[in-house]
Amino acid sequence: MNAPVQLQGRNPFDDPLDRILAEIALSAQLPPSLHRQAGGRYGAVRKHLEADPGFEGHIEHFYPQGSMAIDATISNRGTDDEYDLDIISQLGGRFRTMDPLSILLELERALSDYPVQKVVRQTRCVTLYYADRMHLDVTPALRVYGALDRESLITHAKGPRMSADDRFVDMNAFGFAQWYCARTPLELRMAKAMHEHWLRLEKNAVQADAEVDEVPDQCDFIVKNTATLALQLLKRFRNIRYANYDGRIPPSVMLSYYAGMAAKPDMTLSDMLIRQAKWIIGEIEDASRYSRKLHVSNPVCEDDVFTDRWPATIAQQDEFAGHLKELVAGLESVKRGDLFADRLMEWLRDRFGDRVVTKAADRMADEIGGGVQAAEQRYTRKGGLLLPTAGVTAAVASPAIASAKPHHFYGTLI
Repeated sequence: MNAPVQLQGRNPFDDPLDRILAEIALSAQLPPSLHRQAGGRYGAVRKHLEADPGFEGHIEHFYPQGSMAIDATISNRGTDDEYDLDIISQLGGRFRTMDPLSILLELERALSDYPVQKVVRQTRCVTLYYADRMHLDVTPALRVYGALDRESLITHAKGPRMSADDRFVDMNAFGFAQWYCARTPLELRMAKAMHEHWLRLEKNAVQADAEVDEVPDQCDFIVKNTATLALQLLKRFRNIRYANYDGRIPPSVMLSYYAGMAAKPDMTLSDMLIRQAKWIIGEIEDASRYSRKLHVSNPVCEDDVFTDRWPATIAQQDEFAGHLKELVAGLESVKRGDLFADRLMEWLRDRFGDRVVTKAADRMADEIGGGVQAAEQRYTRKGGLLLPTAGVTAAVASPAIASAKPHHFYGTLI
């Protein structure tokens, strides 16, 4: 019997555009040091709750949900160094007879003395705010017994008093994470390249000795496939576009669903990002054509609706489709070689954030080295991209300086 085919994927650092996109994603995602801390904090919160008389013997499961469960965590909207992480606290025993608000109030009470900067009760969870700008959302849930994949009911209650809007909401975060991982399997070459690059960035904190076939088991943090890396970029783009938006924005879990649907092995990172964006554009246009709001449900739990609170209107979803169309048009323009390096970096900063893109460019400049002595590089006629090196990092970091006058290229082509 033949062994299953091992997917290889593409090394994003082999392609100039993919390289800068991969660096941007690395600059926006949860730092490895915080990633390691997150695991310890999960355990610490559970121990704290288990020691509380009201929760002792009533906690059935503690598990990550959302971006942390699929290795797609990035910084919060409008920030570069704040991260939201999500835990499901599956409760049993006495909690199964309590109403949503009472459960949330009891969770808030039990965590009120937890050693963090502040503890805030939200509509569906209790949030712990750490000094290092990590936020940990603890969501109480009641398992729906007889259903598959830990289907549960989570609490929804604004408080401080009970209201007619209080309710339990169907959810299956565990099943969705399994679905997503099955749709986006490990791409070994891509994972190894990202892992080795991550180790270089964290060389003082991590021992870089993983063998190729040990990549998934040898570290706590890894981006396993191109679809997930593109998803992080898409989420970052959304965060920047909606940084000053007052209200709900396209939900991350919806974007994760479309990333899973659009996943296809052995694509370049830029092509995968375009594919995911076009997939969402098509879904929105289909809904708007028939005057419907976008409806996306958990593929393993139909009553778990990812779009229950966004979009509020058809115009809202059309606005997001417009943003995505602009992203696709820009990426395709870059791939055609229509942008010089100074304009490319300015374009990237506007879509993914100034600080993150500058950090990525500086890191590339330090690594590439070489003899580039001007700031105006571009794709060649054969499709190669002329990239900045350490000698021109300052010029690249400032589009105004870079575009002040024409330059000549004296460096190397990668």
